[in-house]
Amino acid sequence: MTVLCTTRQLIKRTFLLTVLLALVGTHATIASAGPRDQAKRIHERIAGVPPSPEVLDQMAANITNNGTSGAVSAAYTAMEDPAFYDVTLKNFVAPWTNEAMSPFVPLNDYTATVIGIVRDEHDFRRVLYDDILYVGNASLNGISAYSTSNNDNYEDLERSGYSLSDDNVLEQTTQSSLNSELPTGATAGVITSRAAARAFFSAGTNRAMFRFTLLNHMCNDLEQVADVSLPPDRIRQDVSRSPGGDSRVFLSNCVGCHTGMDPMTQAFAYYDYQYNAGTDPDGELGRLIYNSVSDVDPETGTRVVAKYHINSTTFEQGYVTPDDGWDNYWRSGTNRRLGWDGSLPGSGNGAKSLGREFANSDAFAQCQVKKVFRNVCLREPSNDSDRSKISEIVTSFRSGYNLKTAFAESAAYCRGE
Repeated sequence: MTVLCTTRQLIKRTFLLTVLLALVGTHATIASAGPRDQAKRIHERIAGVPPSPEVLDQMAANITNNGTSGAVSAAYTAMEDPAFYDVTLKNFVAPWTNEAMSPFVPLNDYTATVIGIVRDEHDFRRVLYDDILYVGNASLNGISAYSTSNNDNYEDLERSGYSLSDDNVLEQTTQSSLNSELPTGATAGVITSRAAARAFFSAGTNRAMFRFTLLNHMCNDLEQVADVSLPPDRIRQDVSRSPGGDSRVFLSNCVGCHTGMDPMTQAFAYYDYQYNAGTDPDGELGRLIYNSVSDVDPETGTRVVAKYHINSTTFEQGYVTPDDGWDNYWRSGTNRRLGWDGSLPGSGNGAKSLGREFANSDAFAQCQVKKVFRNVCLREPSNDSDRSKISEIVTSFRSGYNLKTAFAESAAYCRGE
């Protein structure tokens, strides 16, 4: 038995030593990678495919002659490959469009709009507040016209073989011009896209839209921003003040999320996703609706949609939502760390102004860069060097909010020096 244990220990140690040597060898190979290997790695990380010989020569020459700045230029060259838009960006954005955070979903207006904003080098903050939409060109063979009640335009585009890198294929327009129920003042970038509405305005209480916007564009989930020190005066009636008969649970747990979330979720009070649950349980044929000035919800007697009065008897003394006015309580307390823009009022009406509040925060800029770094470098930032580089890239990104900057600088940093 003693001999058997010793043999097993020897085998285990030998295996661990082999793995360690392999890792050291891999690190040494990466550390000594030449300009051509670095160029190839940049292209594969950016576009997901190897470069052509001509493009490889061009990228390698840039790195050889100009070092890090040449590597950044090489990354921009890699972004000229259609696969950057058709594969890399599509897979990068797709998880933001559904509650399961799955990349395995069809192309939709949310994903297409983000791709278009990146392709055309727009200020990326517009993704949360602008009257902007990218659609497939319906004059092309096999492409259905955009519809507010189905996803055919985008699914046709995905099947067609046309590239999203072509601005004659994926065209910029406005949401308000294609959705008669959605005035310009009610548009808010991807927040008011049909795909986001289906995923996050469907049923529920519209808190899902807040949570997933926070998660996807600020890189914080509710547990990370919980703050029990703020006033609970805007928490709605559907939240029990004594869960399980114990008010301490509310005060030490529930209140932490709801004190900040409920006052800001009020921005979505006029939005809903309408579909027939009996014949269309997944909402594939549903549409985003918005209660304009002349609309009165029969259940609330105001413009506020009925879902804001769900379970109103749970705590009748709770807050009754009267309109879409929102306030950012997180400008006080621990969530000041999210870096709110002091030039903005921290309050407003509707999704557009809330989108501006988020998009102009430090957390928004940092989140975009961290997501790109993870996507390009295939790892989380893990040491002081990584964190310092993230800070540098955030500064570069904020100079014009061009997301390509984050892709280029991340790829140059992780190229294998």
